[in-house]
Amino acid sequence: MNNHFFDLIEYTNRSIFLTGKAGTGKTTFLNDFVKRTKKKHIVVAPTGIAAINAGGVTIHSMFGLPLRTFLPTTDRIDTSLANNIADLMPHFKYRKDKLKLLREVEVLIIDEVSMLRADVLDMMDFSLRFIRRNSQRFGGVQMLFIGDLYQLPPVVRDEHILKMFYNSPFFFDSHAIKEIPLLTIELTKVYRQSDESFLDILNAIRDGDVGSIDFEHLNERYDPAFETGTESYVYLCSHNRMADEINQEKLKEIKVDPSTFEAKLFGEFKENQFPNEQFLELKIGAQVMFIRNDISGEKRYFNGKLGEISALDENEIKVVLDGSEREITVKREVWEQKKYFLDTDKNIKEEVLGSFEQFPIKLAWAVTIHKSQGLTFDKVIIDAGKSFTAGQVYVALSRCRTLEGIVLKSKITPEVIFKDNRILQFQGSTLANDNVESILNQEKYDYSIKKVLRTVDSRWILNEVEEWNKLSIVTKSIDTVKTNQLYIQLKHEVTQLGKIFEKLEKVISQKVNNFIDQKEEWSEIEAKTKGAVNFFFTEIRDKVFSPLKDFYAEIKGAKGLKQYNEEFRNWLEDVEEYLNSLKEAHLLETKLLDEKNDKEISMKIAKVPSQVLTFQLFEQGKTIAEVAFERGLVKETVIGHLAKFAEQGLLDIARVITTDKIKAFEDVFYKTPHETLTEWKNALPSNFEFNEIRILINHYNFKKEKNK
Repeated sequence: MNNHFFDLIEYTNRSIFLTGKAGTGKTTFLNDFVKRTKKKHIVVAPTGIAAINAGGVTIHSMFGLPLRTFLPTTDRIDTSLANNIADLMPHFKYRKDKLKLLREVEVLIIDEVSMLRADVLDMMDFSLRFIRRNSQRFGGVQMLFIGDLYQLPPVVRDEHILKMFYNSPFFFDSHAIKEIPLLTIELTKVYRQSDESFLDILNAIRDGDVGSIDFEHLNERYDPAFETGTESYVYLCSHNRMADEINQEKLKEIKVDPSTFEAKLFGEFKENQFPNEQFLELKIGAQVMFIRNDISGEKRYFNGKLGEISALDENEIKVVLDGSEREITVKREVWEQKKYFLDTDKNIKEEVLGSFEQFPIKLAWAVTIHKSQGLTFDKVIIDAGKSFTAGQVYVALSRCRTLEGIVLKSKITPEVIFKDNRILQFQGSTLANDNVESILNQEKYDYSIKKVLRTVDSRWILNEVEEWNKLSIVTKSIDTVKTNQLYIQLKHEVTQLGKIFEKLEKVISQKVNNFIDQKEEWSEIEAKTKGAVNFFFTEIRDKVFSPLKDFYAEIKGAKGLKQYNEEFRNWLEDVEEYLNSLKEAHLLETKLLDEKNDKEISMKIAKVPSQVLTFQLFEQGKTIAEVAFERGLVKETVIGHLAKFAEQGLLDIARVITTDKIKAFEDVFYKTPHETLTEWKNALPSNFEFNEIRILINHYNFKKEKNK
């Protein structure tokens, strides 16, 4: 069934809400989807920790959204309370690379969507429509929402303001969602629990169905005087302060000296997104919890697995796993802060901005409900008092594999069970589990054909030909006779291809209708489409791209044509990208370009790497600020590019770093060198920036190697 869910997202343009009870494999589905999909995608989440865990970025950092509440109106709003549409627009002045990225996205994945506020989703909708120049909701981007609305709800500080325009703070009450044919897909197999009576209780609590909850059976786990003894339990708390106090008290009870492990930080990593303590204080005998799955593939531990520390040293920690005598060795692991970017072929790639290196364990006598989301425990202590909010009782109880593993410090009463009819109504009206196959069969063929036709459509080139001709007419130092001949030739070829495409579009559409009516075989459509892709590839390559490339080779570097050549090169790269998109074109799973054509596209213009362009401008005498402005980059990125040339001894560091800083660094480098950027930062005066240190390390390491 999960394969059908994948196909529904992959082979249609339907926006999907993927949900399921705790332990049904939502995260597993997400990880599998991003590995398998051919669609250009990015992953975002409402909070920093959720984004790091999902391998994505935060919504606010991706879209540059204001933190204030948003009200979708043009009426004047007190800006100390909220933003209106006019207030929002200035936030969409993105850099060129961000614009390109968001214009290429096909699927936008939002994880932990239960915490996403409706107004934040509407701001994303406005952003995507604005920058993609597309009036469709979300600018035509397919949306994949993942989460469980019965778990942690959105945090709303000014609910009375939000209520002016929204029925609830949940994402499904955003104005944008109401205008798209959203489908809810629910994963139903629970992998965490297997006891039917416990599952019945959990399901009734989740649904707020007080009448179906067996309170008597549940409260058999009530034991206010319970002491843990030698067994390993986790105390689930409603607030950070409570969890920290319990952990610190328990740590003090162990009468040995603590060891402190400082995280190693590299590059940019926001403090509020640290996945673990920066200064991790541990003792032999401490109860700890793993905070991620074993990355070695050996499955020695999982996110939430308990253990006890048996030995400590700087580079490794030994832990005896709970429920066994097995001692394992744990080393530091790395979490990465990422950003998305487009490579030269317009593929969406990830760039690591910074990393956080620390042991994947933390003190675990207590943990907050919020931080326990997604974890699995064998034994928990829960105090479901009045401080618990909607969804917290369900999250707390569903963390445990069995009812027998739960100890209740206070009884669970009907007063702490909440029912939200808004969620029931939304999910009930959009649930599509039973219709997945029929929707897929109705829509995947039409979607796949239209996607190929959009890729094949070459009519945009005619407009480029006309614009280039206008530029040629007004440009001095150009051979106007030659450009005019080329213009006439290109215009004829591209116009003819435009007419052929229009006929093709009609023929293919008719064939798809025949196929749906069972009057034609899919293989006939596949053959026709394959022929079209190969025809347009060879025609554009031989009659457009090759003549343009030959002409560019003649004028490249000619005096007085710098601006003309830049415009011409951009156009040539657009045509090259068109050919590359035909090379990657698929009809469902079938690759369409013939192998001989695939191999023959060896006409790529060598693109200058981004850091080389930066260095060239710097070498021309421009300042870092001037380079950043001209290239549409931030200062830190420019310095990062220059650091790569410092590695090769090519950078004149005196143009980037002051003489007194160079002297201060050199003194430390030759006397007491350090390993990590953080150690260097602590050893140097406070006015040193991380990027400056990186340049100096690279420069002096090169000198050191050279002098060996």
